[in-house]
Amino acid sequence: MPFGKRILFYLLLHKAIFLMAKSNDVTLKEALKQMLNSSRMKSGLYKTKIEHLWKEKMGTTIAQSTSDIRIYKNKLYLTINSAPIKNELNYSKAKIIKMINQHLQEDFLEDVIIR
Repeated sequence: MPFGKRILFYLLLHKAIFLMAKSNDVTLKEALKQMLNSSRMKSGLYKTKIEHLWKEKMGTTIAQSTSDIRIYKNKLYLTINSAPIKNELNYSKAKIIKMINQHLQEDFLEDVIIR
């Protein structure tokens, strides 16, 4: 685990334990979920999940042609280097949104913008 992600994990864990101490009837999972929903860390966490999912589900050809993945205001911005793959992904936007939202177990993504 990279150093920055390790620090972020420990900060999240510390804040979750603090939230649990304030209210004894909250589980660790619920406290972490409340903290993520109340902060801007959610999109960063989802970005990491989407990057791993992208490589896993889309295959090596598409993953290698993808030079950048960004999330801004619930929109997924993909930078694709290959014109044919870019064209194919433009036809599959709804399928991509559905697949990612199912994996995240939340309707987080609203649109996919392919550049």
